[in-house]
Amino acid sequence: QVELVESGGGLVQAGGSLRLSCAASGRTFSTFAMGWFRQAPGKERAFVASVTWSDGVPVYAVAVEGRFTISRDNAKNTVYLQMDSLKPEDKAVYYCASSREPGHWGSWGQGTQVTVSS
Repeated sequence: QVELVESGGGLVQAGGSLRLSCAASGRTFSTFAMGWFRQAPGKERAFVASVTWSDGVPVYAVAVEGRFTISRDNAKNTVYLQMDSLKPEDKAVYYCASSREPGHWGSWGQGTQVTVSS
């Protein structure tokens, strides 16, 4: 079991930046990738970005590519999401997740709220 704790959410004006962090603990040695998802009010949870744990290969959703950057610090068992040029439509609860195999996200954090004012 992997435990994930997110931090870094908050309120920011459109065009601003935020950095989310997700600290992993527990059975992290078998991690294949870590990722970020988000859920806006009235919408389903959606993929934002992911990064493979061993070699740091990122993948982004079209909606955030060029504005968000995912990175990881293996020594700290932490993954980050740098969010720049934020838009009101980025407002959501952001969740961190980890996977042991491609496409299967087995562990989730509790979520952190990101609000972008126009």
